[in-house]
Amino acid sequence: MILLLIIDGSDETAARENIYPMKAIVITQPGDPEVLQIEERPVPAYSPDDVLVKVAAAGVNRPDVSQRKGHYPPPQGASPDIPGLEVAGTIIETGANVTRWKVGDKVCALVTGGGYAEYCSVPAGQCLPVPGNLSFVEAASLPETFFTVWSNVFDRGKLQAGEALLVHGGSSGIGVAAIQMAKAMGATVYVTAGSDEKCKFCEDLGAAKAINYKTENFADAIKQLTNGKGVDVILDMIGGDYTAPNIKSLAFDGRLVLINMMMGKDVQVDLSQIMIKRLTITGSTLRARDTAFKVAIAQNLEKNIWPLLASGKIKAIINATFPFEKAAEAHALMESSAHIGKIVLVHGS
Repeated sequence: MILLLIIDGSDETAARENIYPMKAIVITQPGDPEVLQIEERPVPAYSPDDVLVKVAAAGVNRPDVSQRKGHYPPPQGASPDIPGLEVAGTIIETGANVTRWKVGDKVCALVTGGGYAEYCSVPAGQCLPVPGNLSFVEAASLPETFFTVWSNVFDRGKLQAGEALLVHGGSSGIGVAAIQMAKAMGATVYVTAGSDEKCKFCEDLGAAKAINYKTENFADAIKQLTNGKGVDVILDMIGGDYTAPNIKSLAFDGRLVLINMMMGKDVQVDLSQIMIKRLTITGSTLRARDTAFKVAIAQNLEKNIWPLLASGKIKAIINATFPFEKAAEAHALMESSAHIGKIVLVHGS
């Protein structure tokens, strides 16, 4: 007697067997960059609304550094010890409910974690096509910063054409994205940066003026640059002692949007200035937001920004690439703040 067993989805099972296990960069314990080590892990499972991406490149971001140090625990459902918030690569499997994407499509995507690995599970709606003129390395540098800038500058900050934006950390990944996106949408952009070299780079990229915060008082500079009016929106990742001069630098009905607090969370401000100038102070974190929120940002980016990437009007700014096995070196560069633009990990380099 011969028993024939037919299992639905056997092709998918075979594919899984061919790629199992995978290599990943793991935070072995909180600490310095050297705690990042290569380990073997199971290829991640995915839901009917997800795709499985073979990762070609992954962006390095400051939240990865914070997670490595033990200061930024991942949200529920994210990989607990594999960092990485943005990837680019090729879809190799799709969930049952996915209709837009197919196996073989080249995408970049925002993820809640797990990007420092050979394979990554991604909600299908958080994927964006890799523009035809961009490499995987360039595409991997986009999602985290572009999603963050769109959500905070345009959605929360409500920046409009003809208004003025101040961005602290103009040469960072966030900064180079914000300069280009805001200018493309018709705003005037001012930035702060920590060296004359970085200031020149930001101005060459499109900033109307870059202020060297080590040699100039940015609030005084903004007052002079705007003839005393101030700027309409400030994107701030510094916090701490920057808060009071930020308030001073805002125009009437201005908006201060906080996305980090590198100089600390405890501040002292003059509340009367907030009332007199009718200011809005807001902020957000992106990682813990639900999929629907991130999908809406992806749709706005694809409509408004992706054509500008495809035309070359907006560019991916890469400072350095590292092989995945040298993730510790990439983190050391990130912490040094010596970079201009994005740092990317690359498979097979």
